[in-house]
Amino acid sequence: MSSAMDHAKLIEAMADGMYVVDRTRTITLWNGAAERITGYDAASAVGRRCGDGMLNHIDESGAPMCGTHCPLLATMEDGQTRTARVYAHHRDGHLVPVRVTAGVLRDESGEVVGAVETFADDSALAASEKRLEETENLAMTDPLTGLGNRRFMNQRLAERLSVAGPQGKFAVLVVDLDHFKTINDSHSHATGDDVLGVVARSLSTMVRTGDDVTRFGGDEYVIITGPMSEDALEAFATRVCIAVNKSWIKDGHSRVPVTASVGATLSRETDTPETLVLRADRALYEAKRSGRDTFALSPPDLRALVDDGRR
Repeated sequence: MSSAMDHAKLIEAMADGMYVVDRTRTITLWNGAAERITGYDAASAVGRRCGDGMLNHIDESGAPMCGTHCPLLATMEDGQTRTARVYAHHRDGHLVPVRVTAGVLRDESGEVVGAVETFADDSALAASEKRLEETENLAMTDPLTGLGNRRFMNQRLAERLSVAGPQGKFAVLVVDLDHFKTINDSHSHATGDDVLGVVARSLSTMVRTGDDVTRFGGDEYVIITGPMSEDALEAFATRVCIAVNKSWIKDGHSRVPVTASVGATLSRETDTPETLVLRADRALYEAKRSGRDTFALSPPDLRALVDDGRR
């Protein structure tokens, strides 16, 4: 067997995605793992420029990276290997967190002729799927999105509260899609279902291992995290908003944009599952009043919250 054939087999057997570009950043090689992670096959990728809108890498703040911030471009300019955690767009529209490593390619004379990028799925999705498989036999899975349903959410909240102490506060976030009725009315209920599924997948890739994404009902999701500080909660809520507003689905030849409002709260020693969700839900309405596509943290006075809820 020739050396070239050996190399080709090794590349296809890799668990990590890999692609090669020339000096113009035109893709010349795309392996099977790259297809599995991104949804794009080699026929769709080879011959395209990596920055032409296919992968649409963004950083954790939502800023595009395929222009001047492209690690592959920087590597070809200075010859330095780079590693970064970015988000790529899957062919279906949801975000996939990947850890990329870019290295330069040189010819026999040492001239830079291109670059190679490897990338590995860096999401907690696999862990989430394993937990969800365990809940399926207990009728705790939402059939549309594959997420845990409200029954699963209540169980997880009770479990978290039973072990959380003063130093183990965790967060609950209620995520509500903005103007979801308009999507159903302007497109179709089938398109609305597709939006719910894409958002569910994007949220699942944004959480940490051990966090839970559940469907609360309708166009609302509830995220239950592990221990978290208030500063970390603000940063996390920002990433949740980004995960939604950077997702899309295609309806014919057009994209259906979607944004969400998020209400977030930290647990307290006196909480029950009901008070936790109620407090996060009240914060959600603050986010809606602030213009949507944003987040709000819970109000400081739980008694005022309960009193308002009785009116």
